[in-house]
Amino acid sequence: MTNSETTATNWTLETDDNSVAWLCIDKADSSANVLSASVLHELDDLLTGFERQPPTGVVIHSGKSNGFIMGADINEFTSIQTADEGFKLIRLGQQLFDRLEALPCPTVAIINGFCLGGGFELAMACTYRIALETDRAVIGLPEVQLGLHPGFGGTIRSVQIAGVRNAMQLMLTGKPIRVVKAKSQGLIDRIVAADDWRPAAERQLKLGSSKASAPFVDKLLNLGLLRSIIVRVLTKQVSRKARRDHYPSPYAMIDMWRRYGARGKAAFEAEARSFAEIMVGSTSRNLVRVFFLQNRLKAQGNKPTEKVTHVHVVGAGVMGGDIAAWCALRGLNVTLQDREEKYITPALERATKLFGKRVRDPLKRAEVEKRLTADVPGDGVAGADLIIEAIYENLEAKQSLYEDLQTKMKPGAILATNTSSIRLEDLRTVLNNPDRFIGIHFFNPVAQLPLVEIIRCADTQQAVLDSAFEFVKGIGKFPLECASSPGFVVNRILGPYMAEAMHLAEAGVPLTTIDAAAEDFGMPMGPIELIDSVGLDVALHVSKVLGSAFDREVPDTLATMVENKHLGRKVGQGFYEWIDGKAVKPTRDSQAKPAEIIDRLILPMINEAVACLHEGVVTEADLLDAGVIFGTGFAPFRGGPLQYARDRGITNVTETLTQLASEFGARFQPHDGWDALDS
Repeated sequence: MTNSETTATNWTLETDDNSVAWLCIDKADSSANVLSASVLHELDDLLTGFERQPPTGVVIHSGKSNGFIMGADINEFTSIQTADEGFKLIRLGQQLFDRLEALPCPTVAIINGFCLGGGFELAMACTYRIALETDRAVIGLPEVQLGLHPGFGGTIRSVQIAGVRNAMQLMLTGKPIRVVKAKSQGLIDRIVAADDWRPAAERQLKLGSSKASAPFVDKLLNLGLLRSIIVRVLTKQVSRKARRDHYPSPYAMIDMWRRYGARGKAAFEAEARSFAEIMVGSTSRNLVRVFFLQNRLKAQGNKPTEKVTHVHVVGAGVMGGDIAAWCALRGLNVTLQDREEKYITPALERATKLFGKRVRDPLKRAEVEKRLTADVPGDGVAGADLIIEAIYENLEAKQSLYEDLQTKMKPGAILATNTSSIRLEDLRTVLNNPDRFIGIHFFNPVAQLPLVEIIRCADTQQAVLDSAFEFVKGIGKFPLECASSPGFVVNRILGPYMAEAMHLAEAGVPLTTIDAAAEDFGMPMGPIELIDSVGLDVALHVSKVLGSAFDREVPDTLATMVENKHLGRKVGQGFYEWIDGKAVKPTRDSQAKPAEIIDRLILPMINEAVACLHEGVVTEADLLDAGVIFGTGFAPFRGGPLQYARDRGITNVTETLTQLASEFGARFQPHDGWDALDS
């Protein structure tokens, strides 16, 4: 029974007859709750009221059905220009949560779905946390994915509640965890049925108990003598995945814990100071930019009139088979066709392994397996909403297949190709409805790489594009719209990168030095290892296509190695020997790589990105940056190739290219599109 009610723009306060304050956050004009400045200012006023006239308890819950609080309002971060400005803002937020924690009455946070970042920091400032039994219920501190770390006391309270082992795992990975796991770690006090949260909150307030704290072992680990040992372990773990100069935030979290042990006012002030300094640094700025670019990719396309529920894939090789498996994993019915059963069997075996890794529940895994069926005669074509051709890269073979498929497809079905390099205009000449033909280009390995290129011709129907966008987003990938052009975007931009690696190798630069230089820049793997991974035969084919289209020489080394059957990882021997799927390399040289080697590898990629933008292969610089990041792994902390050029200075980049052209040849000549980018 409500005694009184107070409404603000983003909060509603109800006080019942037992003087329990039920505080509902429901951010105005937003699909999700975020801790914007206006939300925090209103909370400040509400806390002032509680401090003046304390209730018997406070229950904070969400008015949004999708979750509790997503986190801080990232949009507001971009307006902060200096570390001092950021420090003042973060300290205000910390002090607000300190006041919540210091209220003279127990407080309960009701977690009804996602509870992330600043939202979970608010929940940790409460006395108790109750989670609802829903599939959406997860908690996490994902700030590291934006190049940041928790700033509202999260680096301290998470350690105090769950201990350094669990807290650091949560913060350093940035990955959310289910509430069942969170409860086992002490981060959640209770899990209750979704319709029982109000009585559960009342019971918790009446029962009381001491606030959760770290296990005894973790309290020992928090002692000064043992902290140094744990710090070495944590630092070693982080260094395997990220360098301090590229991604400073995980190291900052470890350093703060080493120094303060998650205790005292100095720890909170250090957290705020560190957060503010990192916030205005280039890594965080660019990773926040990448976050927004990711949302831009997701926002492409209009709602299609018909939804894709059945996909028919022709070609059960590595790409076709893995596309089929991924679509089945993501809820679609899939038929997989090839010439004989023996060609489909390996694809089904790989699919079984994928399903085993991704779906733990045996019953759900069985349902996924049923959605993928072998279909040698191609009976699934007639009922499919989308047919994806994924056979080998041969124009005549693909066209022969299309002529057969178009006689069997149902009206309204879409025919797509997974070609990596052939222009759609050349492929579609045999089709009765060429404007309904589209490219849907996945990357290998399908399960890991998030980008899918959506290839269009000048007259491709918008309805077909919209269906393709919806399909790609529905299977959890990011679509990038590209004009039909040799190599499209990703392969075209990787082409000069890999070709220059060949030039360096032929000039006598050790292979490991070439790879190490690219990794020092921030690439996920060097170009030599990349060529081995995709296959030297594939790299040679793409090189020939791009060489013919753009008048470039094809590296002799590639052709020779393909002739000798040294095809890379898939056969165990390429530039490197491969054992158990890993390249066997000599110990890498730890010395800094010459800047010239890095420039020779990276600047041709950026030059090619400018060419793609200038030619309209992709229409916007931001989308191009996003596509290159998610399609090639281009160092995310650099914000994409065009953003890197701006940060470095376009004049500096073009002058360096000109100098390289004078030394090594016209392949480095700056593209004409730089002038337009500069303006």
